[in-house]
Amino acid sequence: MAETEIKVDDKIDITDVVCPVTFVKTKVALEEIDDGQILQVHLNDGEPVQNVPRSVKDEGHQILKLTDNEDGTYELFIKKVGD
Repeated sequence: MAETEIKVDDKIDITDVVCPVTFVKTKVALEEIDDGQILQVHLNDGEPVQNVPRSVKDEGHQILKLTDNEDGTYELFIKKVGD
């Protein structure tokens, strides 16, 4: 899926926090958008990129894309699925 195909509805940057706060901030941001909307999360390599996508999937949301920025950070695109 090309980046131009993903219409982002909201963005958050969680590079300034550590686990488990990374997932908490992501979860709060997901709660603030509507079902079917897309959240873009800017996160660090390591624990955040390993744990946040897994936790988001466990919550029932859809991971659309994970892009390596090649600077130690990633962009995670999440589609909110109805509660």
